[in-house]
Amino acid sequence: MSKKILIIEDNNDIRDNVVEILQLAGYEVFEANNGKTGVDLATKSLPDLILCDIMMPELDGYGVLYMLGKTAETAAIPFIFLTAKAERLDLRKGMEMGADDYLTKPFDDMDLLNAIESRLKKKELQHTFYSKSLDNLGMLVSKNNGLAELKKIIQERKSRQFGKNQVIYYEGDKAGGLYIVLAGRVKTIKLAEDGRELMTGIYATDHYLGIHAMLANEAYNDTATALEDSTLCLIPKDLLEPLLNQHPEVAREFIKLLAADIREKEEQLLRLAYNSVRKRMAEAVLRLHHQQANQSENFKISREDLAAMAGMATETVSRTLSDFKEEGLIAKKGSSITVLDEKRLSRMKN
Repeated sequence: MSKKILIIEDNNDIRDNVVEILQLAGYEVFEANNGKTGVDLATKSLPDLILCDIMMPELDGYGVLYMLGKTAETAAIPFIFLTAKAERLDLRKGMEMGADDYLTKPFDDMDLLNAIESRLKKKELQHTFYSKSLDNLGMLVSKNNGLAELKKIIQERKSRQFGKNQVIYYEGDKAGGLYIVLAGRVKTIKLAEDGRELMTGIYATDHYLGIHAMLANEAYNDTATALEDSTLCLIPKDLLEPLLNQHPEVAREFIKLLAADIREKEEQLLRLAYNSVRKRMAEAVLRLHHQQANQSENFKISREDLAAMAGMATETVSRTLSDFKEEGLIAKKGSSITVLDEKRLSRMKN
């Protein structure tokens, strides 16, 4: 059965060209010449993917994406913007709202088809990213009704891909909801007055980002960036708040997660204030080591990120890691580190 593609574009020549390309490629194509008609068509036809122009009369592309995101049936449909503008703010706004990709006009046939095929393949693989996180939600809530509702909300949301070093949100951005890391690793940082970075957290699979901002109804208080290619799911605030209000056991567990996060940050401040360079580095290495699913494997992290995590200069990181390597505590090749003697690292004296 052929996949269904919806193209929403007010330029007749561009729309006709895209329709012709997609039909020749074997897709079933629906077309709309404005955003309002596009939303109606998407709701009725439930396409496998949507291509949408940004600048349109009646309802622009951002409005289309917003309207489709309010309905469970359409919120998970892969969404690609077609735009003649490539300014950073436009790209960022679209991705924050949930767009999956951008195609900048003019684009050729292969650019279009490759973008579509890539997104359709990622959609097919999406359920594998959810499986482990959904299973582990059993440890988050204690009553079946709250758990079932939370699972339902997550299953109805689509995952989003973030490339290495891609910013997920900036400090000061309005909190749109709660992020769940489905695959990969994410770091959060704050900038000191002198411009240095302080890493406030590293989040791996099944970890939650933005709990404090969500519960306190505040802007994000740090910047989140993908440490490696990562997959995240955003649960919008307007879907979470009713769940927290209706199921107190879910709210209590999120508060416990927040308390644990605050406790970890307090301990981090104490380590930065009182621990020696060697002890701080040993603790940072072990923390990264313990986040590995298979702790016999190595992990990769840059000198700069280790420096931000341990609160020291990059030159100090290099010297300390060299010392650890000579002492047989770790093996190191480039940015790859393998822990060889966990006991000695954990017993590092101050």
